[in-house]
Amino acid sequence: MSESLEPGTRTGGAAADPATRVFVDHRELLFGVVYNMLGSVADTDDVLQETWLSWTGRLERTPLDSVGSPRAYLVRIAVNHALSRRAAVSRRRETYVGAWLPEPLVETAEPQDPALRAESVSLALLVVLESLSPLERAVFVLHEVFGYAHTEIAGIIGRTPAAVRQLAHRAREHVHARRPLYEARPRVRREATERFVEAALGGDIGALMEILAPDVTVWTDGGTGRPVGLRPVRGREKAVRLLTGYASRRAPERLDLRYRRVNGDDAAVLFQGDSPFAVMVMDLTPEGDRVSDVYIVTNPEKLGHVRKDDEGPAADGGTDAG
Repeated sequence: MSESLEPGTRTGGAAADPATRVFVDHRELLFGVVYNMLGSVADTDDVLQETWLSWTGRLERTPLDSVGSPRAYLVRIAVNHALSRRAAVSRRRETYVGAWLPEPLVETAEPQDPALRAESVSLALLVVLESLSPLERAVFVLHEVFGYAHTEIAGIIGRTPAAVRQLAHRAREHVHARRPLYEARPRVRREATERFVEAALGGDIGALMEILAPDVTVWTDGGTGRPVGLRPVRGREKAVRLLTGYASRRAPERLDLRYRRVNGDDAAVLFQGDSPFAVMVMDLTPEGDRVSDVYIVTNPEKLGHVRKDDEGPAADGGTDAG
């Protein structure tokens, strides 16, 4: 990351520089908007750097008090940089090995980076958003997640309010068709997560058959380093075979388990020594009693920001996976 961006990511040096302070004040919002558009922390950081450079470039030409709404300006610049970056992200996905999942945001009790407190969109919803066009996704994120009015979004993406309303309608219909609106109670989700993780890591076929929905889908993203499956596995019997086989043959013998919140939901994070090994996120059926989708990220490139010393609830003594 260039030195010019350092003040924008470290609040300690912001007091002497009004332009930097404005950027820092809005960084959490910018991170949330861009991450939900791209699903990648690394790409989000790059877009924020580009936004910072655009912001400082503007202020080299005009004084800060000439910017009517710094928040609106920064969001507009960040969204348009993210739309440009989206093409590169899509090209990488075309050659990606196996199933692709968004980079998980693993939260801690007291995040060191305030961006991790940004508006949380579940991993399951981010997967659905991948099927939208870049403009549809931008409109959905801005309107449904961050509450921007259609007229505001029109100014951000350079479209008419009527065009924005049409994009919003298409995006909302598509998302709701693939992901009905419901929210499992936190206690139910936490209990289901713990039951699933215990059964999966223990290779307990009976318990897995009980907790998994008949039409469950398991998504495994290992990248080139830890390939698990080339495509999502659908159906309870196939899912059980995949999970028990993975636990017995591919996972290290000893893993440390931490329960953390990932993209706003209860999830499991597995460590091999001090290094992150996997993030496991479960989505539940509308009734809340079965697991409908399992998302497992083991790609080391997507887990580089996960730290074991960011303490969360731990399973006693670690977990035997083999």
